[in-house]
Amino acid sequence: MNQTPVVRAVRADEWARAKEFRLDALRDPAAPVAFLDTYEDAVQRPDSFWRERTEGSARGASARQFVAGLADGGWAGSVVVLVERRGATDVLGGRSDHDQAHIVGVYLRPEHRGAGLLKELFDAAVAWAWSLEEPRAERVRLFVDERNGRARAAYRKLGFEPTGETLPVRNDPAAREFELAVPRPGV
Repeated sequence: MNQTPVVRAVRADEWARAKEFRLDALRDPAAPVAFLDTYEDAVQRPDSFWRERTEGSARGASARQFVAGLADGGWAGSVVVLVERRGATDVLGGRSDHDQAHIVGVYLRPEHRGAGLLKELFDAAVAWAWSLEEPRAERVRLFVDERNGRARAAYRKLGFEPTGETLPVRNDPAAREFELAVPRPGV
């Protein structure tokens, strides 16, 4: 059976797969420095949460989830893109200075890392961000924990550069998260 991942937008009816995948991601050894969520919190959420979240990421104009689907129905990886409007509260509770897209929830299963799949997922996510007419994203950004050197290097390889913006890590104020961004082409 062909297990070459195919990158596509999540479908609204895949909420159970999305839940299972997220819980797997939160059990990864890197999860404490990769996600602002915990397995213990996520596993307690009702199915209605996962249905609404997946439906919003499949059809919404303010969020889109891209998955790397396998022929057997499993997922090899996923990224989520959230739209942030200038002047509004952003994903992290601050005020957005830009019309922008914010990449979150990045996860590749270990057996699919290092094969170019992250680039395919990011290409789809960034292309979707640039395709939006309202708001017209000025840039795509993400935050990465300073202790997650592997992820930081991968994002830099994909063209995301440090902006100089940092934030304290929510559960560890002594640690920092670095903002990385890529500007809209031609801006």
